[in-house]
Amino acid sequence: MRTLFSTAEVHPRDRFAYWHDVFCKNIVERDSTPESRSTFHAEMQVGSFAGVGIILCTSSAMRHSHTTDHAAHSNPDELLVCRLLSGSLANEHGGRDALLDNGDVVLVDPRMPYRATFTGNTKVLILRIPRRQLEARVGATRAFANCHIKRSEVDNRLTLAFLGMLPSYSDELTSTAAEIVKDHALDLLAVSFARAVEAGRPRISSARSFTLINVRAAIEQRLNDPTVDAETIADASGVSVRYANAVLAKEGTSITRLVQTRRLERCRKALEDPSQANRTVSEIAYGWGFSDMTHFGRKFKAAFGVPPSEYRKSIKVT
Repeated sequence: MRTLFSTAEVHPRDRFAYWHDVFCKNIVERDSTPESRSTFHAEMQVGSFAGVGIILCTSSAMRHSHTTDHAAHSNPDELLVCRLLSGSLANEHGGRDALLDNGDVVLVDPRMPYRATFTGNTKVLILRIPRRQLEARVGATRAFANCHIKRSEVDNRLTLAFLGMLPSYSDELTSTAAEIVKDHALDLLAVSFARAVEAGRPRISSARSFTLINVRAAIEQRLNDPTVDAETIADASGVSVRYANAVLAKEGTSITRLVQTRRLERCRKALEDPSQANRTVSEIAYGWGFSDMTHFGRKFKAAFGVPPSEYRKSIKVT
C-alpha cells in the first residue's frame, strides 16, 4: 500500500478541500461536509491486486451525499465494498438504511445515489471490484445495494477476516496468486451478501442468487472429474437441471458451458504460471477434466485465439 494523500503536510485551511478533490478523482464523486474544517484530518492509502483496487481511508467525522448527478457520471463497471474498521457509519442507499459497527461490511453501487454519515475518527477499507465478476456470482447487484454483512454473525467471520488480510498483500502477490485470491474474495462476498439479503426479506432474486452460488461451488469442486455431468452438478446444488439451467440462462450460460468455461480458465492460468512450466499441456488439460486433447485444443483456441501450446510460448516471450 502506498500513501496517496495525507493532510499532515497540508495547511489546515486547505486540508478538507484538498482531500475532497483527491477522493472524488480517485474513488467516487460526492458532496461532503466535515464536522469541523479547522481540525479536519485524513489519510488515504491505495493498492491493488488482479484488477481489484484497495483503498484505506482514515478521516475525522463528516457527511457525504452521492447525488443522482454524481451517480450518472460514475464508473458503470465497478462496485464498492466498504468495511468499517473504526468509528461508526450510517448509510442510506438503495431504499435501505444501514448502521455499521466496527468490522461490518456494506455494498455500495456508485450508479445509485446514497447518503452517509461518519462519526468520530473513522477508518474504512474500500474494495473497488469488477461489477460483472460479482454479478456472475449473484445476479443483478441492484438488489444488494447497501446490503449489510454483520461481523456478529458466525457465517460472515471468514469473509471479513479474509478481506482484512488483503491490504497486507496488496501489490506483492504474483499474478497467478492474485487471481486465485480475487476469486476467493468474490466467492466469499457473494455467499455473505446473498445470505444477508435472504435474512432481510425473502425475494425471488435471492433464491436465484443462492442457486448461482451453489451451482458455481459444485462445479468448482468437480472440475477435475472428467465424468461430471449436468445431473451431478444439479444434484449437488439441490435443484433440478432444468431450474439450474434456467437460472444460468439469465447469465448467458448453462451447466455444461460453465463447466467448460471454468476448465478452460483453469488451464489458461496453469499455462501462465511459471511454477507449472514443467507440466506438459496435455497433463494440465487432463488434470482439469479434459479427456480429449483434440477437443481441448479446439475449445482453447476458440476461447483465447491461439492453441494452448502457442499461448504458453507467447506468455514466456512477454
